[in-house]
Amino acid sequence: MRANANKNKRRRTQFGPAKNSKQRLYGAVDLGTNNCRLLIAKPMGFGFRFTSSFSRIVRLGEGLNASGRLSDKAIDRTISALSVCAAKLKELRVVKSRSIATEACRRAENCDAFIDRIDRETGLSFETISYEEEARLALLGCQSLLTDGLPYALVFDIGGGSTELTWARRNQVNGFEILDVLSLPFGVVTLAEGCERPDIDRPEYENMVSEIASHLPPFCQRNKIHKQVGDGQVQMLGTSGTVTTLGAVHLNLPRYSRSLIDGLELDFGSLDRATQMLSRLDYKRRAEVPCIGKERAELVVPGCAILEAIRRSWPVGKLSVADRGLREGMLMELMADDGVPIVGNPAERTHLEADAKPPPNKVH
Repeated sequence: MRANANKNKRRRTQFGPAKNSKQRLYGAVDLGTNNCRLLIAKPMGFGFRFTSSFSRIVRLGEGLNASGRLSDKAIDRTISALSVCAAKLKELRVVKSRSIATEACRRAENCDAFIDRIDRETGLSFETISYEEEARLALLGCQSLLTDGLPYALVFDIGGGSTELTWARRNQVNGFEILDVLSLPFGVVTLAEGCERPDIDRPEYENMVSEIASHLPPFCQRNKIHKQVGDGQVQMLGTSGTVTTLGAVHLNLPRYSRSLIDGLELDFGSLDRATQMLSRLDYKRRAEVPCIGKERAELVVPGCAILEAIRRSWPVGKLSVADRGLREGMLMELMADDGVPIVGNPAERTHLEADAKPPPNKVH
């Protein structure tokens, strides 16, 4: 797979500089196995304020496991979504942007031809990044939520085609340095495609959890994570559609609200209850749950299985939910390259008290 050789090419986009330097806008496009996402923001204080966003489920990795290639239909869906992203970047005169592709493009035989077509049809210059770079950007975008003051952090990102786990240590300047990264070949799309039907029974769910968990011991042992967890020295943070969805289910939200989810703290008991509720529902009833819908109904239970394998392996007891990650990490770097003093945005919400009781879940 190829990546842009010279990162300095990102210092100026084809759309030119903004007229007012005080209102310089920056853009970040993240193309994953399941979603295409865009964020546009401007510096604000020591963080930034979003001025525009876009997200569309494109299922770029659909059928990739079987064929090893991106399908024509998936490519067409993705190009359509990226055309919207390009139009927004141009309309708002974004001065600097970065566009990245992750697991689906890392694995696809026809990735280079796909990247070339994106360039021709949308004008966007994409780079296919490594899983190490993916983990680094996710941590950078999320680390302002690691506020417990503990020396270690276990950060995970459950994607469509893979799951990245990052083991990090707090440094002297209140940031984090990465000690190790593990990329698992399991994502919500790949697991869902491996199931014969969208309704996953308990034995099949447990098999998923066991298979995922079997890949974790070497990562745990070489970093002595169990010891640090036992000593109460580890904070866990999750950034993915799985954890944000479980947060919304836990709060019984009638519609998704980032301001209520980003920075939410969930204990493992609450996660167990939300997981059990969703796994008991068939596909049709899961699709009726607010904040899930038809496009995510078959993906949320595989995501729960990945999360459960992580939680069983490292019983920290609670985790912080991040509705942020790769795009925010890219934005921070683009702004820092321009000399903007930036440390990241605080949580969108004040986390719930440990003994707060959410309203009961109701599924009609």
